[in-house]
Amino acid sequence: MAPKRDIQAAGVGQAGAGGNQPGLGPGSGVGSEAGANVTIRDIARSAGVSVGTVSRALKNQPGLTEETRREIQAAADRLGYDRSKLQRSRIRRVAFLLHRQHNTLASSPFFSPILHGVEEACRREGIALSFLSLGPADPISDQLRLHHPDALLCAGFFEAELLTLLRQSGKPITLIDAKARGFTSVNPDHRGGAYQATCHLIERGCRRIAYLGGWPAHYSIRERAQGYRQALFDHGMLADPRLETFFQPGTDLEEGAQEAMRYFLDLPEPPDAVFAFNDSTALIAMHAAQERGLQVPRDITFVGFDDITAAALARPPLTTLRIDKEKLGAEGLRLLLQTDPAEITDHILPVELLARESTAVTRPPAQTNDKSAGSGKRSKTASARPSQTRRS
Repeated sequence: MAPKRDIQAAGVGQAGAGGNQPGLGPGSGVGSEAGANVTIRDIARSAGVSVGTVSRALKNQPGLTEETRREIQAAADRLGYDRSKLQRSRIRRVAFLLHRQHNTLASSPFFSPILHGVEEACRREGIALSFLSLGPADPISDQLRLHHPDALLCAGFFEAELLTLLRQSGKPITLIDAKARGFTSVNPDHRGGAYQATCHLIERGCRRIAYLGGWPAHYSIRERAQGYRQALFDHGMLADPRLETFFQPGTDLEEGAQEAMRYFLDLPEPPDAVFAFNDSTALIAMHAAQERGLQVPRDITFVGFDDITAAALARPPLTTLRIDKEKLGAEGLRLLLQTDPAEITDHILPVELLARESTAVTRPPAQTNDKSAGSGKRSKTASARPSQTRRS
């Protein structure tokens, strides 16, 4: 850490040749008057740390050692910093950050409504909103200086290293459709929705239910896989590991979905149902099955997740889990504006199962002596979370 020094500014504890003036302690008259002009940049210079570090220390945000926090707070007191500025400061500019891997045509049907929800909420609050697409190789600090936001909304997946760089800015951050230690976040009920979807397929008599996952580094995809497995377990069904697959790193969505579907259909015992981690993947997989001559839902059924517009327009229309994406964005902004930035909260919004024609079939119940993986004795439906189902 660089050597500490007090700020030498007119009227701020300046020592002259004729003797020392009073220091700027928290209780001194000079400090209370001149301290109103002390900024966190002054404190940063005095303590030999960055402005972002000072901001986190004064706001009691995570990411600092207690020793660093105490030293910065002592420097603030020594300079007579007016801490009421923290309460008076207001977020006026917000940057909506999206990872470059999400800034694609396939991801737009999901993230565009989230951005619209944030935009509407910002308009009501009188907040200026900017959009920024980022990747690990981008000059993060330069981009943030260009946009000059007071706070950040990060939507979707971000590498841990990238989140660390963003946190070093000292700006309040809320994650949308993502979760990481030490960050406030808001998510749809990924696990509960996947549980509902899998239960729905089981109730239709499906015995070999495949899970078509995406990139396992994503929090939402891991959570949906857990919901799928929990539903199988709760129904006494033996999980076949061959019926669960994820994309390889570097694989794009269309290539990954087609490759996964070819793999499933080439199994000695192919699945009679597929639960895909999102609608775009489910639609690609369903088309691949139809190209093989399979009829949906007679031969194989499909469920997606997210309820993008294309899901209802598909042939047949796709059963899916509806997420109120605009509400998700608005809730992210609400959490970002909460009064206590040191409080870490994780909010979960409910999802709704929309049963459509892609699962409009009832198969004969599984036989109790069926020993094939992915099948077994079925118990009565046991939902871990309240189920919302609507015909669409």
